[in-house]
Amino acid sequence: MNPTRRLALAALAVSLVAPARATAPRGSGPPVEVWKSPTCGCCKDWITHMEAHGFKVKVHDTGNTAARKRLKVDERYGSCHTAWVGGYAIEGHVPAREVQRLLREKPAALGLAVPGMPLGSPGMDGPEYGGQKDAYDVLLLRADGGAAVFASYGKPAAKG
Repeated sequence: MNPTRRLALAALAVSLVAPARATAPRGSGPPVEVWKSPTCGCCKDWITHMEAHGFKVKVHDTGNTAARKRLKVDERYGSCHTAWVGGYAIEGHVPAREVQRLLREKPAALGLAVPGMPLGSPGMDGPEYGGQKDAYDVLLLRADGGAAVFASYGKPAAKG
């Protein structure tokens, strides 16, 4: 067998036994149920973000306000879509990595929220926003209606 063919066969054999990539395949992870408007493009982009991070998403094109109320998320934390994952409410453009952290740490809480629609958050980061980015907090929602900062994005680090 010539050396070029031997090298090609060796490369093929290695590729067949090499470990799979570490990223989760689209839609193989925890199920997420989302309620949103049927015409909301940023909600669709957030869903794509969640799927790209391994979540399996089921979408309802109505019922956002009713879902928020049913899940006991106070209106002041509201956004354009509401989701349910692993026993937690997710309100608005929460990054997938914070949802993953929530599911790992399992705090006693209602869930997470990114109130409003800050530019640069997942779903609000498309080319139509011209690269603009707002600083924002991901809030951990408590059962008593209060909240605490779970993560911050785009804010200068505290000096100590």
